[in-house]
Amino acid sequence: MISGDGGGNRSDYCKGNTAGEIAAGPGSKDIFVQLVISLVLGISAFVAFCILRPRWKTLYAARKRHSDPQIALPTLPDSFLGWIPALYKVTEEQVLASAGLDAFVFLSFFKMSLRLFASMLFFAAVVLWPIHSTFDAGTTNDSPENDSIHTSLLYSDQRHRMTSLGHVLEDTDPEKSKSYLRAYLVFTWFFSLLTMYFMNSETIKVIKIRQDYLGTQSTITDRTFRLTGIPRDIRSEEKIKKFVENLEIGHVRSVTLCRKWAEIDALMAERRLVLRKLEEAWSVYLAQPPAVGVTPGDHQHGVVDDSAQEDNTRDDEYQEDGGLLAGDTIRGLIAERPRPKVRVRFGFLHIRSRKIDALDYYEEKLRRLDDKIRDARRKEYTPMDSAFVTMNSIAACQMAIQATVDPRPGELLSKPAPAPTDVIWKNTYAPRYKRRLLSWAITIFIFFLSIIWLFPVVALAQLLSICSIEQVWPSLAATLKRHEITKALVQTGLPTLVVSLLNVLVPYLYDYLSNMQGMVSQGDVELSAISKNFFFIFFNIFVVYAVSGSAALSDFWSIIGDSLGDTRTIATKIALSIQHLNSFYLNFIMLQGFGLFPFKLLQFGSISLYAIYRMGAKTPRDFAELVQPGLFNYGFYLPTALLVFILCLVYSVLPGAQIVLLLGLCYFALGYFVYKYQLLYSMDQPQHATGGAWPMICGRIIVGLVAFQIVMIAFLVLRAVFIEAAFIVPLIVLTFWYNYSRRRFTPLTRFIALRSIKRASDPGSESHPDRDPNQVQQETRLSRRMSTIDEDREKGLKFVNPSLIVPLEEPWIYQDPPPLIEESSTESNTGSISGNGEIRTVTPQNGSNGLGSVSSSFSLGDTHIWQESGDNNV
Repeated sequence: MISGDGGGNRSDYCKGNTAGEIAAGPGSKDIFVQLVISLVLGISAFVAFCILRPRWKTLYAARKRHSDPQIALPTLPDSFLGWIPALYKVTEEQVLASAGLDAFVFLSFFKMSLRLFASMLFFAAVVLWPIHSTFDAGTTNDSPENDSIHTSLLYSDQRHRMTSLGHVLEDTDPEKSKSYLRAYLVFTWFFSLLTMYFMNSETIKVIKIRQDYLGTQSTITDRTFRLTGIPRDIRSEEKIKKFVENLEIGHVRSVTLCRKWAEIDALMAERRLVLRKLEEAWSVYLAQPPAVGVTPGDHQHGVVDDSAQEDNTRDDEYQEDGGLLAGDTIRGLIAERPRPKVRVRFGFLHIRSRKIDALDYYEEKLRRLDDKIRDARRKEYTPMDSAFVTMNSIAACQMAIQATVDPRPGELLSKPAPAPTDVIWKNTYAPRYKRRLLSWAITIFIFFLSIIWLFPVVALAQLLSICSIEQVWPSLAATLKRHEITKALVQTGLPTLVVSLLNVLVPYLYDYLSNMQGMVSQGDVELSAISKNFFFIFFNIFVVYAVSGSAALSDFWSIIGDSLGDTRTIATKIALSIQHLNSFYLNFIMLQGFGLFPFKLLQFGSISLYAIYRMGAKTPRDFAELVQPGLFNYGFYLPTALLVFILCLVYSVLPGAQIVLLLGLCYFALGYFVYKYQLLYSMDQPQHATGGAWPMICGRIIVGLVAFQIVMIAFLVLRAVFIEAAFIVPLIVLTFWYNYSRRRFTPLTRFIALRSIKRASDPGSESHPDRDPNQVQQETRLSRRMSTIDEDREKGLKFVNPSLIVPLEEPWIYQDPPPLIEESSTESNTGSISGNGEIRTVTPQNGSNGLGSVSSSFSLGDTHIWQESGDNNV
């Protein structure tokens, strides 16, 4: 590349079109700096985790384990590294029993990637490496500054392996043999077919385990389907029940017709807000010291005089109801504490305001909200066009889901129901046209947002490129040229860090947009977030960089303009830029694997935010929420792993493939252990997608295969070996055909096959009498003894809007949470009927009439408080 002599010879340093290459294609010293930085960060975080893990078990072992001792997760030892072998020994059956299908599918992708890239690494090192060493060596004229990192790691007697492809492409010597390029053709076919084989084998395995897992459990979700497009003439629970039973597929256990519950949902949301404000006011009140001149001793050890005798007389009276008033000492202190105030605005345009007692204000507001909620629960709401129908068997439910119920298009459509805890109830009563319009609007917005992301990246690229810095700040550019380590940090560390930060922050935006699309379940939101985040990462980090020819993107728009007139321009840029970007992507994989995975294991974000949240926590509810396990969001982690998978495919045949595959192997090995620990021990995954991410994973792998094949065609065409390039075209056709043929797997990844549902007699034994029944039972029962994690989650749950039946919470003032207020059976209209037509209600556990949700909780002398602070009341 470039020598580092001063800053005055810009014509030598930034001549031609090499600015992008300089910014994104650093030499071996730059890569070595990135490797050292990544290892230092990763090792530091890993050592910190090993030290803190046995000390902070509320954070690193927060996830509840399975109740069955025969399949419970092993307790990890507290030794420094002893937890690693124990974690490795956790079997797939234990993962299924403890974390569910979604976690199993997620980890299966990492295990498949490990097997695939280990196989590809063997052939790349044994066959392709010698070919690259023989035919691709000696074609570079770079300075010693750019000795490839592969020289110091693997090539003890060779140089310039990874940086030689650009010169190979530019070599036009007709006497030099190009027959070795046939190996590129052969291994493009071989690696593509090998990827399809591993993906197909893993798909069959995932489907088999999914069918056996869902077929051997019995949850309300498995017996419930969602009916949409219900005509107005049958929008009642009784008519829907009669309609479904007339289909003669089974008996209906219960029907929950979705209604327009916007009023009750809004009241419950407002109540939660007021409840938190009331708890905060109580926490501020109790945290204040007593008034001046009043001490705890004044209520226990007063001086013996007339006034003291009067105080003792009062204390004796207060002891009569001490159980309600929490003791005379606390009562006395509370009676003397200054009460918190809140400013309330009123009058025309809320111009006037007044400070009033905060406790009284929020108590009264909460009491009125409780009355409104009870009235709202007794109302009859407008029925909508969707319902949850629970059948008496899984087979009956699956027949309803997989069948076409009505001959009219768009009416009476049956779909799998999400888990009761997974339902987003506010979207169940939203009109279908509104949800579709909102979904399309957000999708279009995200598409344009991905385009808009180019502009800040281009602006940033002008600062990251050495040549661009020289135009704006020549002295800084000269300094960077003289100091190799600083230049390496700017060229290598800073671009990779910026891309990694975007990769961390942007998913939060897309997750928010996914939640705004009107989807009915959190599982669908999770899958949508995976799709959106992958599109952002693949388009902005791979496609745009490959088209522009540099990670700087400074010449992106000019390249697009030239490509519109000559398609060979974009083909040339793709082939050249893929090699120019190899160091950038190597740095990206190193930082993601060696540098950031240990920080994910450490949960550095949770630790950092804990200190902030701890300072802002006031109420017992706030402190209880601080110790809750973190949530594992697949949409944040899976897209990056898919991008690394695609990068390993694209570089699997090019010079230096063994280094890329080795880093990819390390990435997926570290990711497998980190995510396995988090999914099993430290983080919760409340989503319930029943392995729905696997078809999405396979679809993105197909995208990676096509990108890999297009890059190889561009490379071979520019090397003027058109016959070899032409033979890759059928491979692209074969890849599309394989993707089309995968449609046969789709029903098995969405539904439960009727034959998979286990009954009293095992159908596998009846259809295969020659097989050992004990062997068949062992294969299908997944080593389970009691229940699955889904059965434990859904025990006692029903498809009812929680706003209609959830007990009203009392303010949480002390360390122990208060009891819930049960609603009476005559006050809640859930709109759900059971199989015999009776209304399903919540049975109260006491004789309370459900009134006075606040009065019973304020037993801290509130009667006396009202008397003593009457001047502050309005």
